[in-house]
Amino acid sequence: MSNKPLPLSRLLPLSLQHMFAMFGATILVPLLTGLNPATALFTSATGTLLFHLITGGQVPAYLGSSFAFIAPIQLVAAEYGFAAAAGACIFAGLLYVLTSGIIKLVGLPAVQRIIPPVVVGPVIMTIGLGLAGTAKTMAEVNITIAMVTLLAVIIISIFAKGFLKLIPILSGIALGYGFTLLLQWQRWQMGIVNLGTALGGKFGARVAALPGKIMPAPLIDFSAVKEAPWFALPRFVSEGAYKGSGGIEFLLPRFELAAILIIAPIAIVTMVEHLGDMLAISRTVEKDFLSKPGLHRTLLGDGLATSWAAFLGGPPNTTYGENIGVLALTRVFNPLVLQLAAGLVLLFSLSPKVGELLATIPQPVMGGIVILLFGMIAAVGIRTLVENQVDLNNVRNLIIVSIIIIFGISGLKVLGLVGMGLGAITGILLNLILPDREKDKAVNPEN
Repeated sequence: MSNKPLPLSRLLPLSLQHMFAMFGATILVPLLTGLNPATALFTSATGTLLFHLITGGQVPAYLGSSFAFIAPIQLVAAEYGFAAAAGACIFAGLLYVLTSGIIKLVGLPAVQRIIPPVVVGPVIMTIGLGLAGTAKTMAEVNITIAMVTLLAVIIISIFAKGFLKLIPILSGIALGYGFTLLLQWQRWQMGIVNLGTALGGKFGARVAALPGKIMPAPLIDFSAVKEAPWFALPRFVSEGAYKGSGGIEFLLPRFELAAILIIAPIAIVTMVEHLGDMLAISRTVEKDFLSKPGLHRTLLGDGLATSWAAFLGGPPNTTYGENIGVLALTRVFNPLVLQLAAGLVLLFSLSPKVGELLATIPQPVMGGIVILLFGMIAAVGIRTLVENQVDLNNVRNLIIVSIIIIFGISGLKVLGLVGMGLGAITGILLNLILPDREKDKAVNPEN
């Protein structure tokens, strides 16, 4: 039921499902860099709507905080301040815009010759495989909760009927959340009192000790929810007044050449990531979004969304693999679902209380969810190789696929490139350099 009109009774829970999928990663980036989580939610929502406007509302994508910029933002913020980091991120988005113009000029066929299925497939695989460590870290906070959540999603996806079958992620989160509350109630009944703070509630990693007892921090803690106001207007601040918390702060950017030279080149990596995501969405939806609305338009939308986010003091945006996984699982591809999800995130970013309530979703619950979502992204890459009949008996193809996967997930760093960006660029170069000779077949030891 890809793009069929949906009544609000179905549209709303489907959109909430996408909102929950992006929420954890989107606020994690500002928490790690010192940026404002509420601002990140606001800029991801408005950036997503801007992306849909530029692409004509054709691509079912959600844009959230980019992990690729974490290290450079930390570096620049420590040396030059958050305002300089924001200014540098604006230039990173403008590199997208420049590349978009070049692709429009040379045409998509030239791009497709450079990046054939033998490169595309493993690049998509590394998007999911590269996030496996994140899924592991989240799930290991409480493996029981993670596995219960994962099992719930699997059962609902396979055995549920009707509309419930379309919202396995939302249902899994609800069941995992309820199971966590049950465990905490059991602890309370046994006399184990939970003393955690809101931070403990979000990440569930700390413990507190009292004489004779170990006091686990709660996985769900509502203290911050009670203290947060229902509504808070955004405020423009300079670096000196920037807090990085307490409602939306629009940080006025500052432009420093040294900061720009550190952060802006990261756009090369994230543009390759963008291509991989667009290919993954195209394979999932079974529409060629590289041709229509066109890679140049999706790059333009992503770049302008990144510059817009940075202009307001939020982290750069990128298309989210978590939401691609939701698309693959639910088979509901209507872009309106993603647009409404962005609208909901926008409203919730203005309410600190709602934001704190969403933040109480236990990390292992989301860990159970993303185990499946990230794996499904990798499966889309395998499907790309199979459906395009990429011959892995051909030594050339085998070399390209092997190196992309290992470079993409090993963490190896070469010339400043790491992860999927390194794997993708290396694969593109190997495809251009290595001769394509049909006689180069892998040796079969059985022959």
